[in-house]
Amino acid sequence: MRRMFSCLLSFCLASQIHAQGPPASTQDADRVVQLLKELTEVPGPPGYEEAVRKIMTDRMRAFTDKISYDGLGSVIAQQGDAGPRIMLDAHMDELGGMVRRIRPDGFISMEMLGYWLDRALPDQRWVIIGSKGAVPAVTDIWDAHIAPHDAQGQAQRQELFLDTGARNAADVAALGISPGDPVAPVSDFAILANHRYLAKAWDDRVGCAVMLEVMRRLAKAVHPNQVFYVATVQEEGSIEMRGAATSARVINPDVGFGLEVGIPNDVPGPGPDAAQEVLGGGPGMMLYTFSEIPNRKLVAYVKRVAADLHIPLQFDFVRGFGDDAGAIKLNGSGVPVTTVLVPARSTHAHNGIIDRGDFDHTVDLMVALIHNLDAATVAAIKSFNP
Repeated sequence: MRRMFSCLLSFCLASQIHAQGPPASTQDADRVVQLLKELTEVPGPPGYEEAVRKIMTDRMRAFTDKISYDGLGSVIAQQGDAGPRIMLDAHMDELGGMVRRIRPDGFISMEMLGYWLDRALPDQRWVIIGSKGAVPAVTDIWDAHIAPHDAQGQAQRQELFLDTGARNAADVAALGISPGDPVAPVSDFAILANHRYLAKAWDDRVGCAVMLEVMRRLAKAVHPNQVFYVATVQEEGSIEMRGAATSARVINPDVGFGLEVGIPNDVPGPGPDAAQEVLGGGPGMMLYTFSEIPNRKLVAYVKRVAADLHIPLQFDFVRGFGDDAGAIKLNGSGVPVTTVLVPARSTHAHNGIIDRGDFDHTVDLMVALIHNLDAATVAAIKSFNP
């Protein structure tokens, strides 16, 4: 009977996995899955992008030997030596924190880096990058059995503290932790049903992954442009979009594309005007944010190329959204820019979700956009002559 039950259970589990898509072992062999896992699991809060920069640089070297850095640490890879200068931008940093104060009792207060929702912070795992290496920690909370009645609701960030298991400040010092050390969220990559992926840091590691896939596709392709692939630093929590601003000064692009996460509004709760994208609906393009109103001719060009390839394209307006394209457009006398998006649920939190079809379509679209840009098209996009 036990053997029969075991066989039946195995059959049911196998049927469930088959119904949800290819087995995990098959998907794990996928090069893109491995890339996404590698990029999302490493820590990289603003100003501490070293681990991400190493991945990006190592992988870029497979497609070009022209790699440089700006003065803030953004990575600039170049393919091609002639034609319009096309800049693709994705930022390496993720939301994170910084050790602010070490209390005598060993608990640690944290300065948040980036636009976190307070309700996403309690009872989460983190890693503190100290002088002796990575130290695991958790944002402790009051136990439900002893919390005051008025503390049962949403926690405020000033009430949160990091717990490393230390008993006092001396224990914390012995772990190699001091004020100013970076703090990053911890969340493992996972494969969900229907070819959807769960991870932290989609904002903007998914843009970094799109960039690397476009590089791979264009490495031996013939097209009329110089393409600059830029993995920037310090986008999160920065009104100036610092890495994009400095790297654009190095490149002086003719056209710029931001590669970012989109904001799906397909979950219970937000009203219909909060955002317009859905997961699985294809790449998105921002038509308005607080940092950018894209060039209308460039928007029309993206629409035309997507339509020609039958790639679904979504459009969005998010007042609270800002990205690197807003800094690129202000370079020199001005640069036509737009931002192409991979929709991602719950971006500014420990766990977000993307759809593989959206990712693949975004790569296809970006490759086609670069193939079809030429000097005449760029000149027409940049012209304001009536």
